[in-house]
Amino acid sequence: MKRYKYMAVLALALLAVGCSSASKKELKPQALEKISAEIELKKEWSASVGAGQGKFWNSLTPAVDGEAIFAADVNGRVAAFDRYTGKTLWTRKLKVSVSGAVGVGSGRVVVGTLSGDVIALDAATGEDLWRSKVPSEVLAAPATNGDVVVVQTQDDRLIALEASSGQQRWIYENTPAVLTLRGTSAPLLTDYVVYAGLSTGKVIAIDTQRGLPIWEQRIAVPTGRTELERMVDIDGGLLLSGNTLYVASYQGRVAGLDAQSGQVLWQREASSYVGVAEGFGNTYVSLAEGAVEGVDERSSTAMWSNKNLLRRQLSGPAVFSSYIAVGDYQGYLHILSQVDGRFVARTKIDGKGVRVQPLVVGGWLYVYGNGGKLVALTIK
Repeated sequence: MKRYKYMAVLALALLAVGCSSASKKELKPQALEKISAEIELKKEWSASVGAGQGKFWNSLTPAVDGEAIFAADVNGRVAAFDRYTGKTLWTRKLKVSVSGAVGVGSGRVVVGTLSGDVIALDAATGEDLWRSKVPSEVLAAPATNGDVVVVQTQDDRLIALEASSGQQRWIYENTPAVLTLRGTSAPLLTDYVVYAGLSTGKVIAIDTQRGLPIWEQRIAVPTGRTELERMVDIDGGLLLSGNTLYVASYQGRVAGLDAQSGQVLWQREASSYVGVAEGFGNTYVSLAEGAVEGVDERSSTAMWSNKNLLRRQLSGPAVFSSYIAVGDYQGYLHILSQVDGRFVARTKIDGKGVRVQPLVVGGWLYVYGNGGKLVALTIK
């Protein structure tokens, strides 16, 4: 497994500096131009969650359940806050390196570690409920529906654990690509189906009770002569809206699938290693080179493309009211119009960057910076 890990870190380093196989010249991130703010963001509160993402390319995402928001840092600190006031409800120090966080639901908070531990905590108190071991490192947030907890490991295995005890229910084996980005998409779980994006460019749907495949669909086909050119990871989170499953792959496509059958409803060439967003019948995607696109699902064409953030290592986009929110490597949060992609606001969140996709719940926007700063925003 170390071989995969080291190659993945190398691949993402090459991606981040914007190098191409044809040139060794490093392209700098595009400088920010001044904008005329059209809306005013109100900072409702901010809190610190330890060391944040740490030195590795972690994507520790916060999660909301009820009136609480939960977040974890790389050193094993897990904290719960009142999502309206920012008041600390509890804090735990697990003394492990957390690499997959945070999954919440049915009174449980679940995290994964580099050593393959899955830890479930009581959402009300932070006390341990159970700990379970899986075969490999967990680099994305576990998912739970109250019946099972599903984790996806770095080697593309999917493991279902009993939510009440952590005992393994089933394991689904996949063969990972030879070369991958560091990370995996987080599994997406409903009452009866788990959806997962793989390093091979495929999306699979699996029955949660028995671990049997329901359907499989390829989103991206590896092309090129080198393993670097053939990477087609699905690393960004999947999105389920109605009966449509949205997905984007690196050096592949952004697509909408029928969640029941896996049939491709629409697709468009794209390269992205972060999640997608959806709103007003359109899909929004942060491309690997730093452009943000709005895609019309009916025609699969780009309505607009904002190329003013090239090579700024963008987070996945989030739909926030009538706008799109996206973070960058310097810690700025950019607010774009859903209509034409123009900038309508910008604010600094965390000097160490914003890597994970902002979280929108009930008109509130939550942004977790790489340095551990968690900020809650609304529109004035």
